[in-house]
Amino acid sequence: MNGAAQTMDNVDKVGVSGTNAGAPASNGVVAARSEKDHRHQGRSHEPAYLRIATEITEKIRAGLYHAGDQLPTEPQLRTQYGVSPMTVRRAINILLDRRLVTTTQGKGTFVRAPDMGEAIFRLQEITDLWVDDASVAVLLLEAGIIAADDEIAAALGLGPGDPVVFLRRVIQRNEQPLIYQQEYVVYDEHRPLVEAELQVTSLKGLLQSPQVEGMLGGRLTIQAVSLDAEAAAVLKLPEGSAAFCLESLFNDSAGKPVSWGRFLCRADQFRLTSYLGATFASEER
Repeated sequence: MNGAAQTMDNVDKVGVSGTNAGAPASNGVVAARSEKDHRHQGRSHEPAYLRIATEITEKIRAGLYHAGDQLPTEPQLRTQYGVSPMTVRRAINILLDRRLVTTTQGKGTFVRAPDMGEAIFRLQEITDLWVDDASVAVLLLEAGIIAADDEIAAALGLGPGDPVVFLRRVIQRNEQPLIYQQEYVVYDEHRPLVEAELQVTSLKGLLQSPQVEGMLGGRLTIQAVSLDAEAAAVLKLPEGSAAFCLESLFNDSAGKPVSWGRFLCRADQFRLTSYLGATFASEER
């Protein structure tokens, strides 16, 4: 992905509490009840349907309901919670959305077994912890206009040799490089892109980059890769080290590609976690 004209290098920095093994077993029960009461107090202002869904979720998580068990019927739930049929249905719909239960016409609502095929990995695992971290900085290594090679042209729907804006950045924390980004943007002399991009110095600013605003959508692909010599040097790792490659492609309102690039994330600094069943639902709250 080389080629070059008007290149600017080295731009400035733009509880779990412990238990006493000798204590009576009832102490643990009291502690559990106290924690449960505290949680319930925190829900005093929740809508009834959400409170019902949350309590059933916790019962599933605690093993009071197992996979295949039938939940109380809608009339039973209405009596138990003193609510309307609509409130019960909204609570059941939340459990369905969380993929914790299934419903069968004429039979009732049943607890689902966790399904590995439904695991979802979220990019927040990579970004959320650092968005507001003052020790995280985005350094612009290079910015310029280059001629698109065959790979860039194919990704952006251009002809080989067409001009594109090329950006290279490194995201670091406490001066340790963690993510290396390469980005290619369709050149448009009427779009004040480069000037805006040169001002990006935070991870939040990068994730909310101006060029993404107003776009119709895009595609993100993640895969495991081995770092080439250039990326390894930027991330200060041996060539061939493992990394996550997050490839991004953004389209404009007409569905035409506007931006294509890669984020290379150090594999020793990131991991993706997914949750299944009731554990996942409770972690989302």
